[in-house]
Amino acid sequence: MNYTEILDALGKASLFQLYRLNAAIGHQLDDPKRIAAVKQALRVGQTVRWFDQVENRLQEAKLLRMNRTRAEIQNLGDGKRWSILFHQIDLDGEDVTIATQKRQAVDRNRLSVGDRVAFKDRDGHERFGQVVKLNTKTASVQVGTVRWRVGYGLLAPVIDGALGDLVDDPLALPGVWCEVDP
Repeated sequence: MNYTEILDALGKASLFQLYRLNAAIGHQLDDPKRIAAVKQALRVGQTVRWFDQVENRLQEAKLLRMNRTRAEIQNLGDGKRWSILFHQIDLDGEDVTIATQKRQAVDRNRLSVGDRVAFKDRDGHERFGQVVKLNTKTASVQVGTVRWRVGYGLLAPVIDGALGDLVDDPLALPGVWCEVDP
């Protein structure tokens, strides 16, 4: 399923059309046959991938318990426990990335926590950093020891892992990128 094409089509839909689709999708998500099929494919102790809507990316977790409508999991990365709906679990190994095409503006749907981005600050200096939080209209981007809130339209994805010249930051180690906990 090409999520980029779907989002482009949804961008052209009216608010009522989106509401109608939301209702139809909700009925499919609540279908007992679909939920039973997912539950049959799962085993307690199994490692699963689930879509975290807040971070807009797949996470890996261990399945701890299955209830009637929810699964209790523990993230492998940070150890946090969650109670999630079964439709958040990816059984098919789906590719959930949304590819940008032809210099489209970056929006919340095309970014994930952990993505590396670039932007120009008010003084025109180019900054490189890592997305640590997705807000409604802005992304929180960690640049060295400073966290910036940047509008999605001002962000550009960084394809090269070098992330520009970090030597300007006296606290950053040259040539070394380290992950920052949000």
